[in-house]
Amino acid sequence: MNPQIKTYCTVKGARIFYREHPGSSEAAPPVILIHGNTASSLWFEHAMEIGDCRVVAPDLPNFGASDAIAVSDIDAYAEYTHGVVDDLLGDRRFVLVGHSLGGAVAMALTARLQRRVLGLMLVDSCPPDGLVTPQEYYPVIEQYKTDRALLKQAIASVTPHLADDAFLEALVDEATKMAPESFAGNARALDRFDFSSLAGAVSVPVLVVRGGDDALITEEMAERTATAFPAGRLETIPNVGHSMPVEDPPAFQRLVSRFVSEVQ
Repeated sequence: MNPQIKTYCTVKGARIFYREHPGSSEAAPPVILIHGNTASSLWFEHAMEIGDCRVVAPDLPNFGASDAIAVSDIDAYAEYTHGVVDDLLGDRRFVLVGHSLGGAVAMALTARLQRRVLGLMLVDSCPPDGLVTPQEYYPVIEQYKTDRALLKQAIASVTPHLADDAFLEALVDEATKMAPESFAGNARALDRFDFSSLAGAVSVPVLVVRGGDDALITEEMAERTATAFPAGRLETIPNVGHSMPVEDPPAFQRLVSRFVSEVQ
């Protein structure tokens, strides 16, 4: 088993942290994993052995160990991720996986790099027409910045099958590193996100994955996401909530590995 690499690259003057599992075959396509909101690449720490593939999971700007930027915006996050991909992969084709907010980032990145994306996997993803947070929730979101117990409760609610409390605590610690403005800023970014007019032009295979116990992304949202893409399909995973990469890493790795074999 190859050890994970944990290091930085520089994109547009910002230091972007990433984890990398080197893989064992140059012939296998690389896989890029994009995390969700109040998260980081740590959410993929136990889920990066995907067949023989080289696997890269960056911390988006404003998250984890990466630098903060001036805006909380899906297109901005996609632009920085584009820089990471160019820096690490050159012009190689790759498989792209986005979780939750990272699904929106992955869609925006696919629009930029469709000729290099072999396939797109959207795991409990924001739908192409955005995800609206009711206005009355924003005071609670602001509390997350200073109330660790409340933040832990929120993260536990989207990881209902995570039994490792020590790892849950680590995820909460990581969430506290998010840029303060991004707690509400990311919710507003998902609210204004709209990929619906672009989804029809995405010709690559798109696998939409929903945890059967996901309390955030409804079955209707997941179906709407899958039907938005010409080559989209939906797969529902039982006994998983909103966060398959931390709730069932082996199943996540098998699912991504199967998808890679289908699209390479």
